[in-house]
Amino acid sequence: MMNTTNALTGRHLFITGGAGFIGSAVIGRLIEHNQVTVFDNFARDSLSRKAFSRHPNLRIVHGDVLDAAAVKKAIRDADYVVHAAGIAGIDTVTRNPVRTMRVNMIGSANVLEAAASLGKCRRIVCFSSSEVFGPRAFRSGETASAVLGAVGEPRWTYAVSKLAEEHLAFAYFKEFGLPTVTVRPFNVYGPGQVGEGAVKTIVQQALANRPIDIHGNGTQIRAWCYVDDMVDAVLLCLTRDEAIGESFNIGNERAVATIRGLAETVVRLLDSGSVIRFAERKTSDIDLRIPKVDKARSLLGFEARIDLEEGIRRTAEGYAAEAPGI
Repeated sequence: MMNTTNALTGRHLFITGGAGFIGSAVIGRLIEHNQVTVFDNFARDSLSRKAFSRHPNLRIVHGDVLDAAAVKKAIRDADYVVHAAGIAGIDTVTRNPVRTMRVNMIGSANVLEAAASLGKCRRIVCFSSSEVFGPRAFRSGETASAVLGAVGEPRWTYAVSKLAEEHLAFAYFKEFGLPTVTVRPFNVYGPGQVGEGAVKTIVQQALANRPIDIHGNGTQIRAWCYVDDMVDAVLLCLTRDEAIGESFNIGNERAVATIRGLAETVVRLLDSGSVIRFAERKTSDIDLRIPKVDKARSLLGFEARIDLEEGIRRTAEGYAAEAPGI
């Protein structure tokens, strides 16, 4: 694990989406030596399962990023901001394209404006998405062209809204000097994941010896990033001056597998009796998604450390502990 927390001691962090999967993992790394305010509507809740959910350094505010006044009130006294709130997950986005765009664009505008109004914000890290690279991305760098997808396909409303957030974050940096950083996570997984996620679903099915359903033919290629590595990257973005005004691809370019290969690996590692089945994908899908992380390595010193098999083992141990006899 990288030593990325020493520079964050005695600070006040404001984390939107702090009840979510990655947000709560970031809190776990910081809560002992910092004050943390979580601002979340708790539509998804990984935080309540954490051992630190009642930590005296933790303040929880139930709120919606679409409520600009509530955001501005809750963010007061914050030194650092992590904006991880947003609508995500293919099925959720497909069902709620309007809310997806409102939360991811207007909500982000509200958070950026509130951070700018502080006058003392040391850093704000905004979460974008690897979806901005479209259906095919092989070692795409940060300056590669964004691919927004066809109008009328609900999935791409997420990519459009996240790309708009990126542009807005950079605009606040250029126009007002707000120290913004944008991260683009590539297929993050691990114990505590809530909502949708391929690794989560496959591991839970394998633990229960249930059939594993794969959408499409299973040849879709992904690079899988364990959550601890993602947290390392976020903390580096909060503490390294080189990060200011930049965007970073965050992922594990070595942990590459097809969806079918992932399922087969999970079944093997967990000695599961699950059978793998294939089902038609009713929405657009991603054929290839592997990041180029040279920029994060060079400017931040970031290096993903957890390989896929180790990450799967840790994830399975986490879900098994949460639900014995799953």
